[in-house]
Amino acid sequence: MSEVSPKVREGVGKAPSLDDLAALAEAAFQALPESFRNLTGDVIFRVDDFPSDEVLDELGIEDAFGLTGLYHGVDIGRRSGFGPAPQPSMICRPILDEWAERGEVTLEELVSHVLVHEIGHHFGLSDADIHAIEASAENP
Repeated sequence: MSEVSPKVREGVGKAPSLDDLAALAEAAFQALPESFRNLTGDVIFRVDDFPSDEVLDELGIEDAFGLTGLYHGVDIGRRSGFGPAPQPSMICRPILDEWAERGEVTLEELVSHVLVHEIGHHFGLSDADIHAIEASAENP
């Protein structure tokens, strides 16, 4: 995995490349507690420019910029030994637009947030569950 370029860390210069985003995602994953990382099992993460038209249609999303991350697969609570093989989950380039619009978080924080969110889906949590956990962590 490549290292994040100094320009991205400084917040100036060229827009981060897919390799830069992948390095941020890898760093975010490695920053998680080892016991938590071990629970993710066979989840595969990749960084894509945009989700495919098929994925957007499947999710009912018309604008490709409307999806920054996606857990692909059956969560571990509903798997059987005869189920489909794991598919790569992804973080998509539209995360850069969300980062630019939000302005109050670093790109590292947003990539980490999306990564943990998608891992939450791997564990069988809904968006509502994940948001409730985030809210309780922010307001102990």
